[in-house]
Amino acid sequence: MTYRTVQRPADAAKPEDLFQGQWQNRKTKLDGFKPYLHERWAEGCTNAWTLWEEIKTHGYTGGYGAVRAHIQPFRTSPTAPAARPPSPRTVTGWILTHPDTLPKSERLRLKSVLAGCPDLDALTGHIRAFGKMLTQLQGDQLPQWTKTVRADDLPSLHTFVNGLERDLAAVTAGLTLPWSSGVVEGHVNRIKMIKRQMYGRAGFGLLRKRVLLA
Repeated sequence: MTYRTVQRPADAAKPEDLFQGQWQNRKTKLDGFKPYLHERWAEGCTNAWTLWEEIKTHGYTGGYGAVRAHIQPFRTSPTAPAARPPSPRTVTGWILTHPDTLPKSERLRLKSVLAGCPDLDALTGHIRAFGKMLTQLQGDQLPQWTKTVRADDLPSLHTFVNGLERDLAAVTAGLTLPWSSGVVEGHVNRIKMIKRQMYGRAGFGLLRKRVLLA
């Protein structure tokens, strides 16, 4: 054996340090429901079958055995093992997604995250209010939204508001009128794609012909 082969088991402080491979930290169907299980356990519900029945109503499709195995350590430890927290990218995706399109399991996890951070909860409310203005063309509500944002201690969102106010008339029009520059942007993107296809080996003349003849 080489030195490195012996080093890992020799340096391991506990058996879990030796667990490696494709099955380590593998996602399971139960991951999204673990915060709910921990919350219900803390409330005094310790029956595995009851907990399984409850999370099934929230969309869990796994078996009873996985639930029983997960809560088994709770019975021998003073506190429930903490579930792995979601990454910032994951939480951002949940916040930017319309609540009605979020799966129930992700909705429960987001609710758990927001309950532990009042600032993030306030930020989520402002983001969703702005999304509603954007999708439903409610630009007349922008002044009230801006005022509400400034009432909270959210420096990053204040910076966003400052940027909007630099061209408030245009922003209000964009949130109110049905027209957009989407068609123009689509043509610009198409021209850029054709230009990149030529890899800089031809001039404007050929680009013009390709655009017009297409």
